[in-house]
Amino acid sequence: MDGIELALLTSRAQAICDEMGVLLRRSAFSPNIKDRLDFSCALFDARGDLFAQAAHIPVHLGSMAFAMRDLVGVVDWRPDDVLVVNDPFLGGTHLPDVTIVVPVWCDGAHIGFAVNRAHHADIGADTPGSMPLSRSLSEEGVVIPPMLLEREGRVPDAAAGVLRRLAAAPDLDIDRWRAAPRLADFAAQVASARAGARALAVLARTFAPGDFQAAVDALGAYAERLARSTIRSIPDGILQAEDLLDSDGFGHDDLPLRVQLRVEGDEVAVDFAGTHAQVEGNLNCALPVAAAAVFYVFRCLMPRETPASAGAFRPIHLQAPPGCLLNARRPAAVAAGNVETSMRVVDVLLRALAPALPERIPAAAQGTMNNVAMGARGRHRWDYYETIAGGLGAHAAGPGPSAVQAHMTNTLNTPVESLEAHYPLRVERYAVRRNSGGAGRHRGGDGVIRSYRFLEDAQVTLLGERHRHAPWGLAGGVAGAPARALLNGQPLPGKCCIAVRAGDLLEIHTPGGGGWGTPDDGS
Repeated sequence: MDGIELALLTSRAQAICDEMGVLLRRSAFSPNIKDRLDFSCALFDARGDLFAQAAHIPVHLGSMAFAMRDLVGVVDWRPDDVLVVNDPFLGGTHLPDVTIVVPVWCDGAHIGFAVNRAHHADIGADTPGSMPLSRSLSEEGVVIPPMLLEREGRVPDAAAGVLRRLAAAPDLDIDRWRAAPRLADFAAQVASARAGARALAVLARTFAPGDFQAAVDALGAYAERLARSTIRSIPDGILQAEDLLDSDGFGHDDLPLRVQLRVEGDEVAVDFAGTHAQVEGNLNCALPVAAAAVFYVFRCLMPRETPASAGAFRPIHLQAPPGCLLNARRPAAVAAGNVETSMRVVDVLLRALAPALPERIPAAAQGTMNNVAMGARGRHRWDYYETIAGGLGAHAAGPGPSAVQAHMTNTLNTPVESLEAHYPLRVERYAVRRNSGGAGRHRGGDGVIRSYRFLEDAQVTLLGERHRHAPWGLAGGVAGAPARALLNGQPLPGKCCIAVRAGDLLEIHTPGGGGWGTPDDGS
């Protein structure tokens, strides 16, 4: 294929992913999906290799790219099948992220998969928001191993049991499961993936029989060439860095993440030997989450036109000791590993690369997603979850952006109007946290302040980082301001689960990004 044909295939395949995303957003029920856009859509070939994605959430997409080959091998696929999974140790990330996989058939041949992954604020945990301060996977909600949600139009018994549990309706008529309010987002995901499968089949028919896979392979080879060219631009040698996670929430503090990059020609080996062992709390993650962060960093260094193909990741080799924070063993708790530890993997990789690419690598961004989960159980059940923006690091070319979602998340804020319409909450302040970015020749971006007034009693879980260790600066730049959390003016730890009363005020102050370069005034 020539360059024009490759560009057309890339654009058409990405357009299918974009269309899947629009359909999912427009048909979903929860603000978490329709307002925050906490979902991702992608296309894979019949082997499970990524070849297209929308510009959605890096931690979703990179982990799917790493795990799909194993995941798609567990089923003898037939037309109209739908697979569902959220098990972090069998292809998922953390339990709230539910993945739907639909096989794509074209003229009787199996040619690929349409896949989406979306975050569900209620996945059956006892703690509202399904992001608990947990010690084991079982505390975090319903674990769904890879299973068929539908086969030839029917719901198998195993999947029926899962749907009834999530719907909190033991007598649910399984033929009408899409009508259950608590399963509306599942139904939206299935509809989105099926639409993607139909569109991909139409695209495949524009090729001669047997040529579609050859075109996908050519796309992967092109992505690999661009990736290898990028890695060759990094000087050969060994690069190392360390960063510290604040705490697992159960008294284990200052947890090191260590990385060594060995760059040789057009390949790089990424080794996390020396990283802290898996912990009691939920900062642990399965290896696909760590892989997503690694892929993201190197993808950011590649040319903009690099296709979203598994080929781009072939020159990157990943190792993490089994049983460490980044390659945890079941039944480790992992709720925060996906959202917090992944962010800090990005930080430590950037820190390692900075000496080799000083003009390209930014200072640390906020290094946390500032997770807030809340809700109530009982007669009036509600669940809410969101991540909160912060500052990005400055760089050689200019200051860091303020009040944005960083790195491994690509979600929006929940609009105040939507939040207040759906939940017994009032947002009393939502503002840029002025001067929280680190000083430097170029200043780090500022974080935000978000304050919630509770109109009813509720339970709140905070899972945040960068309360103890501020986002670092580069080239003499000053660190950004660390995070703060306050309840009625009193400080809270970064990770906690608390009961709040009607009238209480919760304030979240998110970190600023690190500065770049020595400040002109010498401060």
